[in-house]
Amino acid sequence: MREGVLAGGAAYLEFGTGRPLVVFRTVLPDSANPTGAARWAEARSLKPLAAHFTVLTVGRRPGLEPGVTMADLAAHHAEELRARFDGPVDVLGLSTAGCLALQFAADHPGLVRRLVVGAAGVRLGPDGRRVQHEYTDLLAAGRYRAAAMALAPTVADSRLGRALMAGVLGLTAGRPADPNGMVAMLRAEDTFDIEDRLGEIAAPTLVLAGARDALYPPELAERVAGGVRHGELKVYEGRRHHTVMTDRRFGKDVIDFLLRNDRS
Repeated sequence: MREGVLAGGAAYLEFGTGRPLVVFRTVLPDSANPTGAARWAEARSLKPLAAHFTVLTVGRRPGLEPGVTMADLAAHHAEELRARFDGPVDVLGLSTAGCLALQFAADHPGLVRRLVVGAAGVRLGPDGRRVQHEYTDLLAAGRYRAAAMALAPTVADSRLGRALMAGVLGLTAGRPADPNGMVAMLRAEDTFDIEDRLGEIAAPTLVLAGARDALYPPELAERVAGGVRHGELKVYEGRRHHTVMTDRRFGKDVIDFLLRNDRS
């Protein structure tokens, strides 16, 4: 595994062999590369893809200012990838980073060969917006335990299940290394709405959705697949927002999609 910092200051990890696959990181506690168990988890989740591609996972730039937009974040990545690669590359993004990947593909179409978007949609759903507002406001106020507990509705349906998950999330919460960067990126997601620009996304696009995703319901993912020029949708039954990537079909679906022309 190789690591470093890209031209614009974003940290990256690189591993695997084959054609480049750039993975935009979602909202993590730190803008730096993950370490310890978090690094192991990131590498493990992407290991099936690294058997076919050189995976480059890219985080947000440090020191994000309040008011940054998805277009700004996409421009950051565009600057970095132009300096890193000679041509278009495959791009994958999940959750907040899935929205970022859509913005990136619309704003910088010449940089994207194929696009994979998971657990995202044209915009946050109504329940997702409510939950994320609460989470982000608590995070901004420095109430990190309460912020973590606010995410319980995304991982449980019943009142009892949510209460239990809130307790677990609260017990495991700590102060993020870069809370301001998290808040800035989440505020950008809150105002994100790409529906009117989907027709500008020319790259073949695979959209992966969880049937029980509380933040981005499947109908919002379906709008993405139906609005881009060459889109397809796969919905994973029983999967929530945070478990789309852990579905056993995820790796195969992504690999088959990205290598489709190579195998024809």
